[in-house]
Amino acid sequence: MPILNAIVHRIDKPSDQPARLVPADAALPASDTLDALLEGLTRAYHAKGKAWGHFAEPGSEAASPLAAELADHLAGERDFVAFTRGVAERVTALVDAHLSLSGELLFLDTRFGDARFLTLALLHHREGFGVDDARAVVPARQLNLAQMSLAARIDLAQWQAGGDSKQYLSWVRDRGGKALAEGFAALLGAVEGVDASGETRTLLKAFSDYVEHEDLPEEASREKTETLIDYASDQASRGEPITLEELSELLDEQEPKAFFDHIRNADYGLSPEIPPDRKALNQFRRFTGRAGGVSISFDSHLLGSSVEYDEDADRLIIKQVPKQLKEQLRRQG
Repeated sequence: MPILNAIVHRIDKPSDQPARLVPADAALPASDTLDALLEGLTRAYHAKGKAWGHFAEPGSEAASPLAAELADHLAGERDFVAFTRGVAERVTALVDAHLSLSGELLFLDTRFGDARFLTLALLHHREGFGVDDARAVVPARQLNLAQMSLAARIDLAQWQAGGDSKQYLSWVRDRGGKALAEGFAALLGAVEGVDASGETRTLLKAFSDYVEHEDLPEEASREKTETLIDYASDQASRGEPITLEELSELLDEQEPKAFFDHIRNADYGLSPEIPPDRKALNQFRRFTGRAGGVSISFDSHLLGSSVEYDEDADRLIIKQVPKQLKEQLRRQG
């Protein structure tokens, strides 16, 4: 079982009253239901838009008690119940200031192989329906995994290993308000260390440049695009980074270093590992059309830059004509 420790503290927020912490006295016992909850929570968390970074340096203005308290817990100087209760008290103050909903604050300490993670998430309830033993329809209250007002995940092994990593901590970017998001980052003592959206877009730009530089046929270009998107999306669903060397090997088995060398030689400034941004990936698709002997295909993100569409004149303007096509046109002329 991958769960080492688990606990749920309740935060009550009655209407027009201060939020109140109802702490748990003990950790949860192991169960198949808890394992299933972990699986669903992990899947839901990876689907969210997130910020990636690291703990602020101790003593700095952005530092919070969380990193020191977590270090004490991992060193055996503070038990799991006491550690999580201290965090829950600060989360309760944040809920009181910015939210109007009660919720369950879940902490999960998990191990997968050599990796170990601490996940915390504030989950709310939704009303549903069930069927009892008498086949009667009855109300059923459920945790709403899709609604995470606050959630974070710490790669404990990577953090404890030290080094130059700037992305062992991730946290959900809440849509509820800037003040809540900033308050949660401050509670974590989190400093954004990598721009997942920007890095993913730069990677996709590097890929488009690579395809253009290699002057690949349309079918080969489409296959490589699908390979990139499939790999990156799979990494995103597992909460793992895109590794440039691994991606390069997948794109060209005959020349596994080709794409990696292209990135390094062009100096795009990309990190060896990039946390994938789902929104950027979803926008990286291809527009394709064929009519009257004309076949056109291009990456969707080029629309508005290298390719323009004039809807009124029903005209497509290509600003950067592929080298191979230019040579053919010159020979024809």
